[in-house]
Amino acid sequence: MKKKSLLAAALAAVALAAFPVAAQATATSSVLTFSPTPEPSDMMSNEPSGAPSENMSSAPSEAPSEAPSEGGMAQPFGPGCRKLPETGPGSAVAMAKERLVAAVSQNPKLSQLVEALKRSALADQLNSADGITVFAPTNEAFSEVPQEVKEKLKSDTALLKKVLAYHVVSGKVKPSELQNGTLETLEGGKLTVKEENGEYKVNDAKVICGNLQTANAVVYIIDKVLVPPQ
Repeated sequence: MKKKSLLAAALAAVALAAFPVAAQATATSSVLTFSPTPEPSDMMSNEPSGAPSENMSSAPSEAPSEAPSEGGMAQPFGPGCRKLPETGPGSAVAMAKERLVAAVSQNPKLSQLVEALKRSALADQLNSADGITVFAPTNEAFSEVPQEVKEKLKSDTALLKKVLAYHVVSGKVKPSELQNGTLETLEGGKLTVKEENGEYKVNDAKVICGNLQTANAVVYIIDKVLVPPQ
């Protein structure tokens, strides 16, 4: 409740033109200011009842490592990787054959991100790009966004695009490049990356499953929506 009250206060201070999100907003005190351009959309609606289950297939017999190995940089890592199916849609092998949006669409936990990318017109741009990295918030991360902010994002496509572009970095970022430093995003702001006790963070978001290859990008699944600086 403390996080929600802080977010609500920040939103009121900028007259409904901010995007503070969960712990990330607390850490950065960042706000966004845009003039709303009403355009109704169901972008942030809950997943339809017919959507694939959030519970993915059981872990393969040889599950991806929870930490990146020195010798195999293409190997997915992180605790969440154990929930990836071994074969078929959503598996690391299947994702590697598809370009970004088609690849992440195979993962039911990323359906709201896919919907947001299409809504913001970023989907085609990222699909046509070669050599990018995307930090992909889960549906659970999107669910932590306060309802009033979701409504703002529905009506302001420019704001939505800015927020999503803050999750994209040029070049295929390797796990070793996440150990300490900053990354410049498509939005123009910077992300702080670090590794502590085997846990990788992007700003305040934890990497759940990282180094997932697609035909044109690398995906790191994270547990929070990132907030661009003002």
